[in-house]
Amino acid sequence: MSDKNPTGVANLARQIVKDLVPYASARSSMSGGAVWLNANENALAPSYQLDGTFNRYPSCQPKAVINGYAAYAGVNPEQVLVSRGADEGIELLIRSFCEPKQDSITICPPTYGMYAISAESNQTLVNKVLLINNEQLDLAGIFATNPKLVFICSPNNPTGDLIPREQIIAVLEHFAAKALVVVDEAYIEFAPQASVVDLLSHYPHLVILRTLSKAFGLAGLRCGFTLASVDVINALKKMIAPYPIAEPVAQIAAQALSNAGIAQMQQSVATINQLRDDFISFAKSQSGINKVWPSNANYVLLQVDNAADCVSALINADILIRNQSSQLGLSQVVRVSVGTADEMQRLQQAMQQYFLNNEATKRARA
Repeated sequence: MSDKNPTGVANLARQIVKDLVPYASARSSMSGGAVWLNANENALAPSYQLDGTFNRYPSCQPKAVINGYAAYAGVNPEQVLVSRGADEGIELLIRSFCEPKQDSITICPPTYGMYAISAESNQTLVNKVLLINNEQLDLAGIFATNPKLVFICSPNNPTGDLIPREQIIAVLEHFAAKALVVVDEAYIEFAPQASVVDLLSHYPHLVILRTLSKAFGLAGLRCGFTLASVDVINALKKMIAPYPIAEPVAQIAAQALSNAGIAQMQQSVATINQLRDDFISFAKSQSGINKVWPSNANYVLLQVDNAADCVSALINADILIRNQSSQLGLSQVVRVSVGTADEMQRLQQAMQQYFLNNEATKRARA
């Protein structure tokens, strides 16, 4: 019966679910390809071992993981919450602090899409205040909003820019006792000097999001962290699922946060940063690339003549990059994640050929 009437079942969903346009992740929107440079993953994958004991329910907040991350981040264990990626941290913050149909969040496009998706799924209004020149906060615009949460991504995805520290402090000062200011530091290991974790002791309404998905090379683990005051962490704990972190995830995360794991991550970051800088130099030399954003992360944003055509040409070369032209404030841009040295060499050859072909076509039509 149910197989013959799927539409009737779909109609049982809440109206907000029917209307919601879900987040199009890199993995869900593109498939195939031999070289994956579209999801900001770390191609220099680490290797860890499991003990094979999984017959017991895991701890809600595994001590080894909490203590390991607290020591790594330089905060107290009571200031750390571990969740299913930083995405769950975003969701928990909105569900815990925003009354549906009453409250709002403020975001600064172009930026990470899940802030808006999570807010919309919780019937929370989204104030969009575009970055100035894609790199600085529009403070006057932000201050004109009345949100419960302000999301600031630094390094920003997809541009790779760092939001100036003094601007983050200005937002914190303005919204003291009014709203939480959430700084998403998912890519901070690529620019550790820019972290605002030291401000947690001065601003109880500051929240920082972190992850093991990027620099630590553990995107498949889905392990993220929220750093905040004890009051904020306790509120989130009331909303989080009873067993959010699977035992295999906890075991691998604890190993990644050991001294050896952190050293391995730092070596990986050094390699990626060099590969990124080399690619930026290459990109600036290409006549078919109109703009190259400076990057402080493991990806580079490029403006080209035709983003869709560029992505399609690289797919034909078995290489996946991401079209980000749908982002507010951006036009004809593609984002390239940094892969291995061999992958980046293959990408550069394919891009160079694509731009040469384009130039030849333009000359033939002239």
